[in-house]
Amino acid sequence: MSPLFLVAAYTLDRLIGDPPWLPHPVRWMGRFIAIGEQGLRPLATGPASLFLAGTGLSLALVGLSYGGSWLALRSLCAWSPTFGAMVMVYLAATTLATKDLLDETATVVDRLLCHDLPGARARVARIVGRDTAELSESEVCRATVETLAESASDGIIAPLFYLAVGGVPAALAYKAINTLDSCIGHKDGHYFWFGKFAARLDDLANWLPARLTALLLVVAAALGGADWRRALSTWWRDAHRHTSPNAGHPEAAMAGALGVRLGGRNTYAGVPHVTPFLGQALRPLDIVAVETARRLVARVSWLGFAAALIFCLGGHR
Repeated sequence: MSPLFLVAAYTLDRLIGDPPWLPHPVRWMGRFIAIGEQGLRPLATGPASLFLAGTGLSLALVGLSYGGSWLALRSLCAWSPTFGAMVMVYLAATTLATKDLLDETATVVDRLLCHDLPGARARVARIVGRDTAELSESEVCRATVETLAESASDGIIAPLFYLAVGGVPAALAYKAINTLDSCIGHKDGHYFWFGKFAARLDDLANWLPARLTALLLVVAAALGGADWRRALSTWWRDAHRHTSPNAGHPEAAMAGALGVRLGGRNTYAGVPHVTPFLGQALRPLDIVAVETARRLVARVSWLGFAAALIFCLGGHR
């Protein structure tokens, strides 16, 4: 991707984020998945056909996201280079989520500072998949820190990585993979076979970005006065304990940097799930921990942007 376009896209995301009144590719992807599932699922009669149907839907969306955006941008740039460049910058910005992540977590902190636990639960429900109605203040803080760590990877570093190495088409293909995993990549009986390919594809697409995010969290901790040594040692010691092959890396690094313990009991649609602990409870999971995590993620975003920009500059010499 052009370094100038990357700067413009990153700046646009930090300025306006993803306002709901603007069209967003992920919303279109979500509709495509819903319509595709409605059409394909009735045709499947067993695990094998469910797996094939889900695989076909996944490949179709990823292929359309990559190929469709490549063709559309190529055509627009040929018709009007200026308009094509504007669309390219906008689409690139939609793959990034620094402003939205920091803003959403800031509202959770604001509610907690106002001693409005129900309001904090409602706000954190917007950014996590777990049930939040009965969470204590400490559990609200844990949910917020965990989503900050995981979203730093799939909402910031992974899109920057794919923008740098493959431009807008690659970043949109990544967002398609990420959206597929969010919509159908579940382990419950309803989606186990239909979403299995999407889940494994998401694991593959996030393998390197998750580890880069953990590394950048260690660097951000060093730059910000947090305990980077503990972040590094906790990352190496605990990342593999997570049920996800990727999410444990940024979460373990974050736990070490903050000196808190993440993981434990979460409830999804009324069903409890217990995840292994990451890190050590050297300090409480409170508002201060959430604010420190937000500052770390903001630094990770700048570091990731700088690394992506250097990569793009090197490729355009």
